[in-house]
Amino acid sequence: MVRTLISSSIIASTADPMSSSPKMPKRKTDRAYVLDKKKHLARLNINEAGKVLLKRGEGKLEKQFRMNCMGCGLFVCYRPEEDFESASFIYVVDGALSTIAAETNPQDAPVPPCISQLEGGLVQVAIEVEDRAQRSAITRVNADDVRVTVAAPAARGEANNELLEFMGKVLGLKLSQMTLQRGWNNKSKLLVVEDLTARQVYEKLLEAVQP
Repeated sequence: MVRTLISSSIIASTADPMSSSPKMPKRKTDRAYVLDKKKHLARLNINEAGKVLLKRGEGKLEKQFRMNCMGCGLFVCYRPEEDFESASFIYVVDGALSTIAAETNPQDAPVPPCISQLEGGLVQVAIEVEDRAQRSAITRVNADDVRVTVAAPAARGEANNELLEFMGKVLGLKLSQMTLQRGWNNKSKLLVVEDLTARQVYEKLLEAVQP
């Protein structure tokens, strides 16, 4: 039996996510696609998002164990069983599914708006910083911003300096190749980098995400 490779890490704004996908049934309750794990090999770049109880018709309760996209943080799928391995079916939210070939990079999702290509080969990254954290880390990449924690306090520009040093390590850039264009005195910042494309920046940031 041939199993089709599925990836649900694609951003939910994909125009026609099922245009080239194998035909799969939809639930009548919420129109979610029913992914049969016996028929499809699922490659899910997701984080567990907890249990939710929903009221359905005639007062019935439905238990959902939800999963969010690791990259953008959006709710993309759920299962009825707590144990992922024992779940026979995964229910994928309409608009969050795309089919890819086995040799395709699973991170081939559209670059989110928070990472934009500028003229002159520059790339701008919208960053939301949390200072006084336990460590420097990228915790999430979503449509609006890249969430970064730094251990240094915001006072005297220490957090900004640590942010630039950390982003240089993640992106493989020198300090001279990066400019903090906006946000020296607040948590919302704009970082401009040289010598990388928006796609390269996005992939490097995704690889470094530590939820």
